[in-house]
Amino acid sequence: MSDPGAIILAGGRSSRMGLPKAALPFGATTVLERILDELRPAFAELVLVLAPEADEPFSIERLIGKRADLIVARDAAPWTGPVAALARGFSAARADIVFACSCDLPLLNARVATSLCAMVESHDAAIPEINGYPQPLHAAYRRERSARALAAMTAAGEARLGAIAERIDARRVGAAELRPFDPELLSFFDIDTAADYTRALRIAFGGE
Repeated sequence: MSDPGAIILAGGRSSRMGLPKAALPFGATTVLERILDELRPAFAELVLVLAPEADEPFSIERLIGKRADLIVARDAAPWTGPVAALARGFSAARADIVFACSCDLPLLNARVATSLCAMVESHDAAIPEINGYPQPLHAAYRRERSARALAAMTAAGEARLGAIAERIDARRVGAAELRPFDPELLSFFDIDTAADYTRALRIAFGGE
């Protein structure tokens, strides 16, 4: 498959938020549904990585309904972290280049995502650096090469997803390269706390 795909990780605990982030209301929909609706027109396939069904605090599949254009993959064990979850997503995807993100980005911008995929070029990945911090869960990857790197990380006991940038040929993408598509870089605004969630609602629906 030559067109890029997208992977959304939605199997975490949401421990800091205290509630499942994916199911938080966002206008007339939920955070997860808003992300899916943003990415769907821009990507050839969407892969959603979830916790094992027995360990979900709520049924995501019931939330989003049955969608023929959505590939659902489940972690082999609960709460094993983003390295294992992204590896599962790579395994389920078919596209050569994939955009990978978490489910806590309600202001995600598909133009940023597709631009990152185009920036991979001959590299293994295009990973943004925002305010000095790499963003491995708002990045584009060449799937097979990156999957091998994740396997090596797992074998070495490396649980930090950010370490993948040191194991592959990753193009570091600065904020200036992305501002033409998202001037305020709101695509990177993640909701870790109730205050973050409240601010995201204000940004999206007025008041900020």
